[in-house]
Formats: sequence, structure tokens, C-alpha cells
Amino acid sequence: YDIQDIGTRFYTYVSTLALCLEAADAHGLRFVVLDRPNPIGGASVEGPLADADTLSFTACHSIPVRHGLTVGELARLLRAEKSLYLDLEVVGVENWRRNALWEATGLTWVNPSPNMRSLTQALLYPGVGLLETTNVSVGRGTDTPFEVAGAPWLDGRRLARALNRLDLPGVGFIPVRFTPQASIHAGALCGGVNIVVVARSRFRPVLTGLAIAQTLRDHYPEAWESPRFSVLLANRAAFAAFQSGASALALATSWRSSLRAFRRRCQPYLLYD
Repeated sequence: YDIQDIGTRFYTYVSTLALCLEAADAHGLRFVVLDRPNPIGGASVEGPLADADTLSFTACHSIPVRHGLTVGELARLLRAEKSLYLDLEVVGVENWRRNALWEATGLTWVNPSPNMRSLTQALLYPGVGLLETTNVSVGRGTDTPFEVAGAPWLDGRRLARALNRLDLPGVGFIPVRFTPQASIHAGALCGGVNIVVVARSRFRPVLTGLAIAQTLRDHYPEAWESPRFSVLLANRAAFAAFQSGASALALATSWRSSLRAFRRRCQPYLLYD
């Protein structure tokens, strides 16, 4: 397994990893993971853990949205928690530390998929990507996927003002118009926002994605199709709280204890300081 992940539960390369581990276990095969850095860092975890009964190809295991692991560490965790007995070898990364983003590695960025073209987009993905199952374009079919969000029924100025008033850490919002050439609203002129990461060390992508969803819920209750927001959250309690009017900050606060427990779960499987 030699694939570059981007540290997000619903980026399905980790689901492929889980399926490969299960297949190797079933057939008695040795399995080797050539580890890679987590490009958005391994020091931060964010978002609700997926409910055990909502697992799918976009939620392969009960881990947070931003999981903070390398694929090698995740393979070790999956082997233990799925009770697999295969011969697993992880070829480790040299000189990587958990708090390092991709830019600190000195490595060349190579797109792991067509719509993941930069570290900025990888950083935005755990939050902006949550909106992708709703009727909002997240920039697929533009030159800046995940750096914009919009729809034909959105007023970009109004949305940017509301989001900037929230004073979210490390990010700002600029009104834009764009026409995606693929995916939702392909060929339609969309109003929306350009999401600008101004301080990577402070930026919290999942909180930002929740804040955009909160603003859509509160300002566009008739136009925004909010039930589909539950798909990638994969956590019923979090979605129920969101539907009941909880703020992004309240939601982020509500899963702190589960994230602390997740960090403790991960300790035996970590490979890097």
C-alpha cells in the first residue's frame, strides 16, 4: 500500500486501506504499508467520531473527521481494532514529526487525486468537504476545488459578512462568483465565498465547515438541503444537535471528550513524536 492520504476520514483512500487489510487477513497474505506524512499534520484531531452503525465507504471506522494519523499508524489501529491477524509491516517515514504540515517536509506536492491540488485544498477539505453531499458546490469543476463554496441561490456578500462576523481562527471569507464545469451546479453561475486560510497553525477546518453549514442553515433554511449534511458527519447525535440549532462552536465543544478518548486509543499505534 503506497498511497498518499490527506488525513480525512471521508477521503476514501483510508477505506481502501481497511478493505485491503481485511482481504489480506482473509487470505493469509503479508501486507506492507509504505508510510507517508499526514500532509495536514498529526497534532490536531477534529470532528465527531463516526457511529459504529453508520460505517460505509466514506466512514470505514469509528475515527474523527480529521484523524491525525498516518496511513501506517491507521493500519496498525485497524488491525488491532478489527481483530485482524495478518502479518503487517509499516515502512516508516524518516524525520517527520506530528506537528509538521506538508510544507515543512521539503517534499514536492504531487496531486493525490485530480481535485486535491495543493496543501491549502487538503487543509480545507475536512471542513468544506462536509458540504459536498448537499446542494452547494464546493468548487469541483473549477481551478480551486474546496477553496470556494456557493450555489445559484446564494448571495456571496451576505454569506461572507455573516461568516466573517464569526471571527473563526485562521480563516477569512471573500465574496465570489464562479461557474463550476462539473459536479453540482455544473454550468450555472454561483454566488458564494472564497475561503482564505490566513494562519495555518490556527486554522480549524472542521469548525470552519460547520460554521458555513450553520450560516446556510440560519440564512437559507428554505434553499439549503440540510438533511444531506448528515452523510459525511456520520454521527447521529452531532447531526441532531445541528438540526436543533446548535452553533458550530457548541458542536466542536461537544465532542472534546470523545476526541481525548480517541487520542488515548491511538497511543499504542503511533510511530512518530
